[in-house]
Amino acid sequence: MSALFEPFTLRSLTIPNRVWMAPMCQYSAETSGPGAGVAGDWHFAHYAARATGGTGLVLLEATAVAPEGRISPADLGIWNDAQADALRRITGFLRSQGTVAGIQLAHAGRKASTDRPWKGGTPVGPDADGWQPVGPSPVPFAEGHPVPDELTREEIGAVVGQFADAARRALAAGFQVAEVHGAHGYLIGEFLSPHSNRRTDEYGGSFENRTRFALEVVDAVRAVWPAELPLFFRISATDWLDEGGWTVDDTVRLAAVLKEHGVDLLDVSSGGNAAGVRIPTGPGYQVPFAARVRAETGLPVAAVGLITDAAQAEKILANGEADAVLLGRELLRNPSWARQAARTLGGEVGVPPQYARAV
Repeated sequence: MSALFEPFTLRSLTIPNRVWMAPMCQYSAETSGPGAGVAGDWHFAHYAARATGGTGLVLLEATAVAPEGRISPADLGIWNDAQADALRRITGFLRSQGTVAGIQLAHAGRKASTDRPWKGGTPVGPDADGWQPVGPSPVPFAEGHPVPDELTREEIGAVVGQFADAARRALAAGFQVAEVHGAHGYLIGEFLSPHSNRRTDEYGGSFENRTRFALEVVDAVRAVWPAELPLFFRISATDWLDEGGWTVDDTVRLAAVLKEHGVDLLDVSSGGNAAGVRIPTGPGYQVPFAARVRAETGLPVAAVGLITDAAQAEKILANGEADAVLLGRELLRNPSWARQAARTLGGEVGVPPQYARAV
């Protein structure tokens, strides 16, 4: 059997194949009022298409645990019950197609309150439904971005509680996988990296201090997330800085600790915390980071980053470099990528009877 289409079991949950959808923001929710952060028809159609296309696990986009945790005012949220209720429509349909529904719980930190990417992605203020961002330190992400308010110890504790509350709502909404977003320069990643974390208290300085917030969030989510269901953590393996940033060595070290704290899989990406860095992209360019974590810690990993071809994905898994692949832009281009890859590799995915004539 094709490695890409072997089921994968974490705790008591079996995911039907190793073709997974990476979280990708749609910036398509209402920006204010009672509908702020609520999933709508676009979100349903978007995720449903990937499920009918055979994707084994769909991880919903970064979903904010608090209003000020959104990347843009148009992001999804899960800080209230109305938002969770709207997501139940999506999870129900995904599960009806045999696809596992997952959600990425997120707080954007100092990179919050920006416009939609197709409108420039620049910071927005209260006149455009924006707000004042927060972060570990008063260090802006880039020139032209606001200086974030430094979170107090009490505020850090409140954010930890917001992640736990969001996880409870996610469970009630029907999700079977929760992923804590610690990557791409958002709040948890900002605490991890000395590039963005200049604190001198117990949340800054040493590796143990800079990882404290991440572990507090993981512990809080794991405490409310059922023992039989898996918890993921997404990380940027490196800031791509020559010095003064988060490194691959740091990622391997943290991965071992996350495993001890009940994380079942590391979703390994990179970058996003330092503006203007040059990243040497190419097919599978981030796969070696995932492979190293898997080899040195034994923690299951998912690989991401310009994985576009069925044979390429199969080789990554067959070589033991990852346990699954997460596709991003390729699934935007082709919602039925999994079904087509199965045909190429001799694997099997479920096909809705309505589409059987096209197989």
